[in-house]
Amino acid sequence: MPLLSRLRFASFLFAAFAACLPAAAQLTSRIGPVVTTPHVRAELVAHAPDGVAAGAPVWLGLQIVHQPGWHTYWKNAGDSGLPTELAWSLPAGVSAGDIAWPVPRKIRIGNLANFGYEDTLLLPVPLTVAPDFKPQPALTGADQLDVRLKASWLVCSKECIPEEGEFLLKLPLQGSTALHKAEFDAAFAAQPQPLARPGQITVDGDKLQVRLEGLPAGAQGKTLEFFPETAEVIHSAAVQGKDWTQAWQGGAWTASVPLAAQRSASPAVMPVVVALAEADRQPGQPIAWRAEAPVAGAWPATAAPAQVSPALQAALEANASAPQPQPQASGGFIVALLGALIGGLLLNLMPCVFPVLAIKVLGFTRHADDRRAHRLAALAYTGGVILSFLALGGAMLALRAAGAQLGWGFQLQSPAVVAALAALFTLIGLNLAGLFEFGRMAPASLGAVQARHPVANDFLSGVLAVVVASPCTAPFMGASLGFAIGLPASQALLLFAVLGFGLALPYLAAGFVPAVARLLPRPGAWMDTLRRLLAFPMFATVAWLVWVLGQQSGIDGAGALLGLLVCLAAIAWALTLRGRTRLVLTGLTVALTAVLAGAIGGHVVRPAEPANTSAAAGPLWQPWSPERARELAAAGRPVFVDFTAAWCVTCQYNKRSTLADAEVLADFDARQVALLRADWTRRDPAITEALTALGRSGVPVYVLQAPGKPPVVLTEILGKDELRAALRAL
Repeated sequence: MPLLSRLRFASFLFAAFAACLPAAAQLTSRIGPVVTTPHVRAELVAHAPDGVAAGAPVWLGLQIVHQPGWHTYWKNAGDSGLPTELAWSLPAGVSAGDIAWPVPRKIRIGNLANFGYEDTLLLPVPLTVAPDFKPQPALTGADQLDVRLKASWLVCSKECIPEEGEFLLKLPLQGSTALHKAEFDAAFAAQPQPLARPGQITVDGDKLQVRLEGLPAGAQGKTLEFFPETAEVIHSAAVQGKDWTQAWQGGAWTASVPLAAQRSASPAVMPVVVALAEADRQPGQPIAWRAEAPVAGAWPATAAPAQVSPALQAALEANASAPQPQPQASGGFIVALLGALIGGLLLNLMPCVFPVLAIKVLGFTRHADDRRAHRLAALAYTGGVILSFLALGGAMLALRAAGAQLGWGFQLQSPAVVAALAALFTLIGLNLAGLFEFGRMAPASLGAVQARHPVANDFLSGVLAVVVASPCTAPFMGASLGFAIGLPASQALLLFAVLGFGLALPYLAAGFVPAVARLLPRPGAWMDTLRRLLAFPMFATVAWLVWVLGQQSGIDGAGALLGLLVCLAAIAWALTLRGRTRLVLTGLTVALTAVLAGAIGGHVVRPAEPANTSAAAGPLWQPWSPERARELAAAGRPVFVDFTAAWCVTCQYNKRSTLADAEVLADFDARQVALLRADWTRRDPAITEALTALGRSGVPVYVLQAPGKPPVVLTEILGKDELRAALRAL
């Protein structure tokens, strides 16, 4: 079947083009707007609703998404820690202000207390553009402003890790930049409001007597949290009601706060922040207030600061300037490699790969007596699989490093890629069904190349197997691919290579085991029947891809794709004709195909997925969003999240089996579990961030979250017994 060689080569070019084209514009420099570490995802964002001009409101911000259990620090870190620091590099005529710090929370660790942030944080910074500012086209382009940032932060859980990152954001000068408006609005709402009166603080022995006036009616009579902006003054871990007290005296809020045993500062003016308890905060209302209170009274003597010897100081400085060693393979990495190998093996059982494997079996049968041909074919197929996994994995890692929110199967989030795959499988199916033979249309030179290099077919079969395997996620794959995101590039690519080796291993073993060849029947007329039979799995794959594109682009997009596939079949048929009729029909159908391809590109709005309903309970599944998940957690309800996609075959199987089971749904209802569905059919940065926080980079992912407990991540092939056992554990 010489046509398969060309089609597989086309699939290889398509995969390389789809993976690399979006990266071309982003990878001119390794520095981008996003830095990802094993503990946080940091992104430089902007908010310029009126463009970048003198007098217009322009804000920059560093958004930090913490992994569960990790936190960074406020301007006063409390008993330990360091505040996040931002160093800007801006063109002449543009300057950055100070961080507009949102109100922190008190984070207790043992007998210490820190002031900081968990979950998602945005640190806004105002940008001032001078009236005489002029962009420099030679450096940045006349229509954009290059913003560079070097940031450092300390992220802590049970241990603390200093991290840093360099960021580059190209901010358009014209038009509105408001993609992150909601995040900036939330950060502005969390900032302390200035009080009209400065307040008063009096030193009284080993305590501070604080008095603040002018607090609004919404704060009157409420218990407030107290945060001094000056570090190392008060006893941060003091317990309200036990170590320190507060009271309302008319309209004035007063507090008696103990000083720190190791106090190192004696300020004359002390900026302080008071905030409502989280339970008292109302949407749209101020939650915190700030005053710069003069300090009266004599400060007690401060403790002598701790000193280190000159030799130790020199050693610390040398250690800080030394290059950091690369992480070495650990037990966790070995486990991830093993999981990748097993996941690749199990991927052969997934329906995505079946059509390609069926073609390989047919080709294997053609050389039943040629052991050398078996070995060469197996090696070429393995090479194609491994190199394709490396190409897809490398593209995904590079794009993520450049700031794109991607995961495994990212190419299928594009309707154009889905349409191209549908066209490819249509041509393969038509060839298998006998509609046309490439050898009758192609120049003789191509046939000669095919004869001289038969292993090219096998190599490109491996490429095609990886392209069509990406919608499937086998058991063990999810954790391994998620683990790869936080690894150095060399280790991450090794993990992708092992995954590809697992996928190719059965065919590789068959090529080197003579017993397999002896089990195969002799070539004969039955092979032509098998070939035509194998066309139907191809057409079934096309039907599924049309459904996927319908989920992405609506019924009009699916209809346009069906029309395109009909035209493609007509082109293949017209090319089998002779004379002028062939040229006329081919030209007409090519023109119509181009029109329909443009129609697919024009339908980019995905229709809302109808909610699953039941007569008794009303809507069962709700659309997932970070805000909705937080609301349910605050209400004390357990939450089950289904991270899914229309192009994910494993997701659809689980949705129609385990997640549709009457007993499972009854268990959800009995335990009042809220059901959320995160649809990743089209690219969604919020869902990608949530997957990254869970240590995953693709779907399906199933998470059961009980209030006050860590999330439980279930297996990719979701079993009814596994899910019901997790629900019983609630």
